[in-house]
Amino acid sequence: MITLHNTALYMPNFQSAKQEKVSVVNDNRYIGASETNLLAMKYPVMINRKSNGIIVKTGELNMQQYQAMGANAVKDIASRAGQKGQFLNWIGVLPETQLKNLDNIYKMAEDAKQGKYTDLAILGIGGSRHTTESMMNMLGKNSHVHFYSGIDPESFKRFINTLDLDKTQFLVVSKSGGTLETTVAYQNAKKLMQEKLGREDVSDRFIAMTDISPEKSNLRREVESGAIKLSGQVHDDVGGRFSIFDDATIFTMAYSGVSKDDTRKMLEASLAAQKEFMNEDINKNEALRLAAFNVNARLNGKTKHFVEYFGDAFSGATLWEKQMKNESLKSRISTDTNVGPGYLHYNAESDLDDNNKDSFYTFVYVAPQDKSTVSLLNGAMTAYKDLHPVNEIILKDLSPETIARFIEMKHFETLYTGNMLRQKAGEAVDSEKPMPEVVQPNVEKYKKVVKKNLAE
Repeated sequence: MITLHNTALYMPNFQSAKQEKVSVVNDNRYIGASETNLLAMKYPVMINRKSNGIIVKTGELNMQQYQAMGANAVKDIASRAGQKGQFLNWIGVLPETQLKNLDNIYKMAEDAKQGKYTDLAILGIGGSRHTTESMMNMLGKNSHVHFYSGIDPESFKRFINTLDLDKTQFLVVSKSGGTLETTVAYQNAKKLMQEKLGREDVSDRFIAMTDISPEKSNLRREVESGAIKLSGQVHDDVGGRFSIFDDATIFTMAYSGVSKDDTRKMLEASLAAQKEFMNEDINKNEALRLAAFNVNARLNGKTKHFVEYFGDAFSGATLWEKQMKNESLKSRISTDTNVGPGYLHYNAESDLDDNNKDSFYTFVYVAPQDKSTVSLLNGAMTAYKDLHPVNEIILKDLSPETIARFIEMKHFETLYTGNMLRQKAGEAVDSEKPMPEVVQPNVEKYKKVVKKNLAE
C-alpha cells in the first residue's frame, strides 16, 4: 500500500486500481477521487482495464481524435512483423526464439566464467551497448558489468584502469563485426591481454556477439579462427535499438547472476505486452496513448521532447531511449533524456522559463512511498504542467515482468509516434520496404567519410 503523506500528488494503488470507481471525461477513463485525494483530480490518471504494473497519465487529451490513425499504425506494423527485411523481428520472433535458447545462453555464460571470472567488460556502441546497459541498471545487476564505447587511447587507458583484469572477460558486440569503435577496442583489449598474460592465445578472455555468417562479419571470422572461444548471435531483422532481448543482453544477465527463471518471466512478459500493445483500440493500448500524446504535442508546435527519468536505476535507459527515439523519429521530434532529481537544479531554469514554447515532457518513475520523493515529484510536475504538456509513466516496481512491459511499451510508443506523424503528413511507405522508424540511413553519411579517411 502506498502512503500519500498528505501531499497533493496522487500515487495510484496498483493493488486496487481495477476496483476504483471510474468516471468518463472527454472519452477517457479516469480513476475517481476519494475524499482524501481530491487535489489529485487536477492530474487525473488515465488507465487501462489491466494496469499490469504500469500506469500512464496523459492529461485531458481526447484520445478519440487519434483512434483512426492509431488503428492504422497498428495494422501497418502488424502486417510487416515477421517479414524479412522489415527489421521487426523483435516482435514475437526474438522473445520466442530466446525462450527456446535460454538453456544454451545460460550454459555459455557458465562456461565462460569457468568458476573464476566475475566481471564483464562490454565493448560495443549504440544499440550494442545501450540496450544491455539499460537492462542491467534497471535490474540492479550492473556492479560487475562495465561498458566501453570510446576510440581514443586515453579513454581506453582510463577504462582499463577501472578493471580488475585478473577477474574480467570481454564481451565484443557488433553485428557486422566491422564497427570501427568496437573493432579498435577489441584489438586494443586483445593486445593488452596478450601482454599481461604473456601468451598469444587469449581466446578464453573474449566472447563475441555478432552475425552468424562469416561472410558478413569480421568478428565471426575471428571466432572461426579460434581467436575468440565462445560466441552468440546478433539476430537478423531486429535492429540495434530494439535488440534488448538479443543474445548479448541475456548472456550478460546470466553472467551477472540474474536467475534463469527471472529471465524466462521477462521474455514471457515481453510476449504478453507485445500482444497488448498491438490492440487497435486506443483506449486499451497505452503505447498508442503515449504516441498520441507525442503526436498531439508535435502538431501543436512542440518539437523538443524531454524524457525525465527519476532514479539511478534508469541511468542506462536514458541513453537507450534517446538513441531509439532520435534514430526512429529523425528530425520530426528531437528527444533528450535526463536522470533526476539532479537535472532539476539546472534544467528547470530554462524548462520553466515563460519563453520556452517548443518543449513537452514525460516523467518516468517508480511509485514512491516516502514523503521526500513524493513531495519533490509533486512540486516538479505541478510547475511543469503549468507551462507544458506533461505525460507520466509510473512503474509499480522494477520486477522482471514490469521492466519487460516497460521496454515493450517504449518500443511500440516509438513506432506508433513515427507512423502517426507520417500519416498526418500524407507520407506512405511501400509495404515491401522497411519503415523509416526502423532504419537509419543518415548515420551512414558520416561513416562514409570516416571510411574514406581511413583508406587514404
